[in-house]
Amino acid sequence: MANSYSALGRWFEYLNDDCGYEQWSQYLIKTLKNAGAGAKGVDIGCGNGYFTRALIKAGYTVRGIDVSPQMLDKAQQISLKEGVRAEFLLGDITKLKLPAKVDFAVAINDCINYVPKEKLKSAFGKVYDCLKTGGAFIFDISSPNKLKNVLGNNLFAEDRDDVAYMWFNSLADDSVTMDITLFSKNADGTFSRFDERHVQYIHEEDDICTALKETGFTVRTEGHLGGTKEERINFICTRL
Repeated sequence: MANSYSALGRWFEYLNDDCGYEQWSQYLIKTLKNAGAGAKGVDIGCGNGYFTRALIKAGYTVRGIDVSPQMLDKAQQISLKEGVRAEFLLGDITKLKLPAKVDFAVAINDCINYVPKEKLKSAFGKVYDCLKTGGAFIFDISSPNKLKNVLGNNLFAEDRDDVAYMWFNSLADDSVTMDITLFSKNADGTFSRFDERHVQYIHEEDDICTALKETGFTVRTEGHLGGTKEERINFICTRL
């Protein structure tokens, strides 16, 4: 079984083209402005770099960081194609270290769901150490309701001309294990099969807020795009 996003990494943004990236990025930019964030930041768990590129286009100076080399390779390709000068680095939020402190950090679309509960406070501490005093940290999680009742113990599939996948989920007490089989079209018209496993952890809102406050952040929460918290919860934090 391959590591997370070893195969899916090059297809991630393409297969999520129905998630409302444009509206989501505008919400993020507005939230950063309302938080009084400065110009320099880091996009943790940047994936194929959509939010990194959107922030750069909005005038911010942003590095993208992800644990998947395949994600970052595709992020660089898309950025070059769009004429966006972006820097992407291999890194993990639980080991985050930057050469200089930044004004803000974002971690969008489930990055924190990949962090086990026992490592949350340590991960938040790494982000805290990378921020200037008064710096903003904005991130989201898939809610317990989404992981338990929408994704857990369910099967999803999609078939496109150039790629297809089957996604099998298994719910445990504190996590969902996601086994994904992906078929990617080759230049000669044949398809190659890839299998990989993801584990997303179920985090309660109160547990995350407690870990953030113990780390030294102030925090407020709201739902996706400022709406309900049924499937996604946003955390808007400030380093004291």
